[in-house]
Amino acid sequence: MAHPLVSVILPIYNIEQYLDRCMDSVLHQTWSELEILMVDDGSTDRCGALCDAYAALDDRIRVIHKENGGLSDARNCGIGQAGGDYITCIDPDDYVDPDYVEYLMDLILRHGTLMSVAQHRVIFENGRIEDHGAAPDSGETETVLSARDCIERMCYHDVIDTSAWAKMYHRSLFADVRYPKGRIFEDIATTYKLMMQCDRIAVGLASKYNYLFHSGSIVTGAFNPRKLDLLPMTDRMARDVLQRWPDLEDAVLRRRVYARLSTLNQLPAPSSAQDSAEVKEARDRILRFIKKYRHRILTDPRAPKRDKIALRMLGMGYPVYRAGWGLYAKVKKGK
Repeated sequence: MAHPLVSVILPIYNIEQYLDRCMDSVLHQTWSELEILMVDDGSTDRCGALCDAYAALDDRIRVIHKENGGLSDARNCGIGQAGGDYITCIDPDDYVDPDYVEYLMDLILRHGTLMSVAQHRVIFENGRIEDHGAAPDSGETETVLSARDCIERMCYHDVIDTSAWAKMYHRSLFADVRYPKGRIFEDIATTYKLMMQCDRIAVGLASKYNYLFHSGSIVTGAFNPRKLDLLPMTDRMARDVLQRWPDLEDAVLRRRVYARLSTLNQLPAPSSAQDSAEVKEARDRILRFIKKYRHRILTDPRAPKRDKIALRMLGMGYPVYRAGWGLYAKVKKGK
């Protein structure tokens, strides 16, 4: 039986130093039927020329040059022009294992689902690797979850995350869903909508995606006010999920508190040059929200230990929390 065609969407903007490694991993996939959509989002470096050079070498590649519109807009452009039965997204500063596509498609075809999920590794700049997959000798390989259970686990960061990548989607899931243009942390606004259309989701526990944790990325880069987008998008997700599954109140509350902690970690230091009135107001609002719900997270048995440590430090005062978080971040990065 012929393999279904898979469209691989790569939204590309000014990442020329990473593109060759990513494309080498995509071009050497074990899945035979691929359409590779390289969306050049108005790059000002050599990415546009590199895309054209790749297209000249491999007829599976289509290049789309467009004006810069941001990550969401580039993904949406690729999705709109995808010809495959299935779609997967890869960020071009990351790379994937040779059987990435085959692994995700095998999960879908064996379990008859519209969506599948794989795990990932985090690759730090110092070479340290943090593997989020199941240990090879654990005996755990895969599971099939209802949409409700998948979203619950996503809210707790339990095997499932919100990322657009490391997932395979049937193209029908995007019929009425697109990533929010002009927003960062766009995955939190979109992944749950795709999940909610599924009866079941096949989840593989092996890592097949390699996420590069580097200082130039959207998540780790310097603060800008757009990083506050995470909060209203998380709250919208919470409202939509609770409308269908009111019993997930504890799970979505944990995700809302986590979003506040994550944003708090990225705010400029008090009294720094970037500590504007907008930042101060955001900090005060975040701290009030966390204080209101702190006890519920501390007494939730499913809330991650890291959250509880953070909340206990914050209970000793914001300066203590900020110093503790800075130390944790350095240890995590291996510095």
